Amino acid sequence: MSTVVLHAVVSLDGFVAGPDDDPGPLFDWYFNGDLPLAPQDMDDPAPGGLRVSAASHAYVRDAWDGVGCMVIGRRLFDLTDGWQGRPPAGEHVVVVSHRPRPDGWHPEASYTFVDDVAEAVATARTLAGERTVSVAAGDVGGQCLALGLVDEVATDLAPVVLGDGRRFFGHDTGRHLLEDPHVVIQGDRVLHLRFRVRS
Repeated sequence: MSTVVLHAVVSLDGFVAGPDDDPGPLFDWYFNGDLPLAPQDMDDPAPGGLRVSAASHAYVRDAWDGVGCMVIGRRLFDLTDGWQGRPPAGEHVVVVSHRPRPDGWHPEASYTFVDDVAEAVATARTLAGERTVSVAAGDVGGQCLALGLVDEVATDLAPVVLGDGRRFFGHDTGRHLLEDPHVVIQGDRVLHLRFRVRS
């Protein structure tokens, strides 16, 4: 069965973006290294190509390659325009939304729209098979954690204090205990951490 991992880049004070949804300096580490994260970035050394340190590259590339399906909220879908039908990791995306897929939006893309968090995770597990289900942090991720649907929490901790914005776990998740981190990797301007959720 697939592992469900709640993940995002996060500030020291627990935010994944500012109040205006701009991640600001949280993503600086995606652009400060020598190794391209994606094949298309190999020909794009200019700003815009994702290039990270060797330590981050090994960790992130392995994590992304292991993803079979992503679960995201409608806010992230709208902000990214669903990555134009090509998710950054995995082949499938389940969008939690009370609104359907936009008319005419990339009909070939393997994106499923559901209006229930538990249904989203169940659908994602089926689509992912043995691979990882990656749940985006924020309100949807926090709801998944509150419902006991998350196996692990992964953070890319940036040395940034945003002061305000979109919280990693959203709102009202309740109290949860995690194990000590089983992954601790120091990158350049980022610390990659991964925790199993205690059952």
